[in-house]
Amino acid sequence: MTASSLRVPQQSFTQTHGLGQVETADGDSTSSKTSRRPDVSRSQSIKENRPWAHFVAGGLGGMTAATLTSPLDVLKTRLQSTFYQSQLAESRAAKGIPHPSQMNFIRASFLHISETGQILAQIPKIEGPKALFKGLGPNLVGVVPARAINFWAYGNGKRMISHNFFNGQETALVHLMAAASAGVITGTATNPIWLVKTRLQLDKQNAGVGGVGRQYRNAMDCVVQTVRQEGIRGLYRGLSASYLGVSESTLQWVLYEQAKSSLARRRDSVLASGRAPTTWDKTVEWTGKLTAAGGAKFIAALITYPHEVVRTRLRQAPIDARGNVKYTGLWSCFTTVFREEGMGALYGGLVPHMMRVVPSAAIMFGMYEAVLWSLGETSGV
Repeated sequence: MTASSLRVPQQSFTQTHGLGQVETADGDSTSSKTSRRPDVSRSQSIKENRPWAHFVAGGLGGMTAATLTSPLDVLKTRLQSTFYQSQLAESRAAKGIPHPSQMNFIRASFLHISETGQILAQIPKIEGPKALFKGLGPNLVGVVPARAINFWAYGNGKRMISHNFFNGQETALVHLMAAASAGVITGTATNPIWLVKTRLQLDKQNAGVGGVGRQYRNAMDCVVQTVRQEGIRGLYRGLSASYLGVSESTLQWVLYEQAKSSLARRRDSVLASGRAPTTWDKTVEWTGKLTAAGGAKFIAALITYPHEVVRTRLRQAPIDARGNVKYTGLWSCFTTVFREEGMGALYGGLVPHMMRVVPSAAIMFGMYEAVLWSLGETSGV
């Protein structure tokens, strides 16, 4: 055997490559290729194993928005109730003002805005500033899990539906299916909390000076009395209206996602053009998602608002003159309110509702996106 026969082939190893790195024909090394693969799978694994990020981001977003807009939530709930509607009716009668159903749209709108301002001014004057945050505790108990569940169900549902049924593509149909599923899950899980919150806020109608005659001592007492008098099903009054409200959240999510897609296309177009971003481009970049969230909520709420009134009435469970529950179900509530109070009653509390939900949506979605970003996550699939 000669020395030349022991010579190692030149293409097997080189001095510039470490142990285990084999030179390929194109000059790359198999180890450099394989070294990149674990990084991709690792990032995918991390993303797939962090569904809780949406839960945390949604909960924080909901908590922040609910706290900042609590006074308007109290105002909206009271304007929707039969107690305050009857007070407003008496006030109109004393002043000789006709019912809003007998006015044209513009005059009725101005009257509604005026009455909204009057009640907002009366609440702290008569009950003190703390009354503007009445029910905030139960509200947060409801909002935090509700938003956490909704964002978790939507964010992870969107990813699952996209990968399993749409080859990883993020389409409007994916958004629609994920939002509808998230709405049903959230409504079922949190309806008892919202029922207690609504009844506590409306308990003022049974109370005298100094809180004498209050029906409920606290949230737990409200739950106990509701179950004792109405059974477990009593905690789910208004659930059908909550399911009807899925249409609002679904529409909001779809509009928000479409607006985000439009903003992304605009950003890509600016980058592809090679020109320097203008002041307007930078403004859109910073405020685009907030505007998208608020605008989506405004449109969705305006279209679907009557279900909010119906849901409040069903949870309030008013009694008629014969001592029976006035509304027996969703359709019964719709038709009774429309017949007795007119179409305007189905939009009672619309002004404070819009004043609350539009900035609330911008705050909540902005916080959601910011928390996801801080956790190294994205809201995409």
